Amino acid sequence: MKSNDSMHIIEKSLEDALMAYRNTIATQLETILAISSLIGNCFKDGGKLLICGNGGSAADAQHIAAEFINRFRLERRPLPAIALTTDTSVLTAIGNDYAFDLVFSKQVEALAETGDVLWGISTSGSSPNVIKAFDMARGKGVMTIGFSGRNSRMMASHCNKVLEVDSEDTPRIQEVQIFLAHLICDLVEEGLFS
Repeated sequence: MKSNDSMHIIEKSLEDALMAYRNTIATQLETILAISSLIGNCFKDGGKLLICGNGGSAADAQHIAAEFINRFRLERRPLPAIALTTDTSVLTAIGNDYAFDLVFSKQVEALAETGDVLWGISTSGSSPNVIKAFDMARGKGVMTIGFSGRNSRMMASHCNKVLEVDSEDTPRIQEVQIFLAHLICDLVEEGLFS
């Protein structure tokens, strides 16, 4: 690959990322604040945060749980967050005995209680196992948060709050989603402990 071609790829990726960050913050600021408040109130009232997603979103679910359990910026008590993506025995048992579409909803059925929050991450906004988890959670009186890309119509009809990244490009969506997750961690921590 010629260096001009490489520079074009780098510059275009950077410009697309910056546009996705700026446009998302500009259009989703109220949602970011509402989600931060929802999670903060959940923790304040003794609830827990359950997080799920597939592939890179599964890794993000684990990352976010770690930020809340350990710490983000402040030295403080651990906050109860569970990534539903980490127990391979549970995931494979449900996938084998029932269907992969149920790997998160059965965990929500077992673990979630009224006052908890479920955070589902899907770049497409239409991952069947995340949507089924939202439906199970809402049936149990659990508040639901969705993270998606620009086309989140399906997700929006299944959860309480949806934060849409202003992009249709999977890598850009994932990059902005982890930025937004860090921003929410920061806001929750400041709200509870500063």
